[in-house]
Amino acid sequence: MATDQKSLIYTYEAPWQIYGMNWSIRKDKKFRIAIGSFLEEYNNRVQIIQLDEEMGEFKNDNRLAFDHPYPATKIMFIPDKECQKPDLMATTGDYLRIWQIHDGRVELKSLLNNNKNSEFSAPLTSFDWNDAEPRQIGTCSIDTTCTIWDIEKEVVDTQLIAHDKEVYDIAWGGPGVFASVSADGSVRVFDLRDKEHSTIIYESSQPETPLLRLGWNKRDPRYMATILMDSSKVVVLDIRFPTVPVAELQRHQASVNAIAWAPHSPCHICTAGDDCQALIWELSSISQPVEGGLDPILAYTAAAEINQLQWSSTQPDWAAIAFANKLQILRV
Repeated sequence: MATDQKSLIYTYEAPWQIYGMNWSIRKDKKFRIAIGSFLEEYNNRVQIIQLDEEMGEFKNDNRLAFDHPYPATKIMFIPDKECQKPDLMATTGDYLRIWQIHDGRVELKSLLNNNKNSEFSAPLTSFDWNDAEPRQIGTCSIDTTCTIWDIEKEVVDTQLIAHDKEVYDIAWGGPGVFASVSADGSVRVFDLRDKEHSTIIYESSQPETPLLRLGWNKRDPRYMATILMDSSKVVVLDIRFPTVPVAELQRHQASVNAIAWAPHSPCHICTAGDDCQALIWELSSISQPVEGGLDPILAYTAAAEINQLQWSSTQPDWAAIAFANKLQILRV
């Protein structure tokens, strides 16, 4: 564990390759991050680590580490900045699990499974916790569905067939509105008040090219961003003008793996990928096309391919990246 460059970067080395990763949101738990292992076996792990600002290093409390079946495809803490609710965390893999964090231990609060009549469940690829309604979590699955859970009652609010193929990511855009991306190459927006219909915002230009990740801009919900499988470009969409990207960010040299909109600015986005780079872009000029395409305003090069990226909503001057078995937080 090391600090570099006047503590603009802190690094934590895990005992395994990191995949799932996210920041805590509670304002009383600054610099708390959960990380999940990527081991090609049933038994995986999740750790909750905390930066000791005086010592300048991350501390891993073994009492807050726990086993997880299969790698966690996503990890999130409850969106509860003001600490009004229990200290909860959610993970997806074979099921959606809600964990409660206590002093010195983590307990499984709920295991949410909507396939009661089947021995097998279709793996969950991702989920999103609804900021505007924290009792709601939306999950997405390879079985083409999205499921909206009420985690307080532990019941399904809604399940709908969202796409023609596997659904790879889901993002809330407001109280009753979410969007998803799929192996069918489309971005679709759903409104829970009208479950029979969805709006296709974008379809990938190469037919049958899966879309892997979706980021919805919380500061300006007109904008979302998505990435294509094995592609080095990031597609930025304006939902008022469906089907035509408002910008394509094309400065990565290899596949992009992760995107994160700035939590505090409507026109900044961070992208990271297999070129070991994390790039920050300023998009205020995207209404006017830029000759030759937009350049990033900031670039950071990691020691290996970056497979995960999260921008802290509580401390917006910090972003976290994961590559190989390392977690780094960067002051941006």
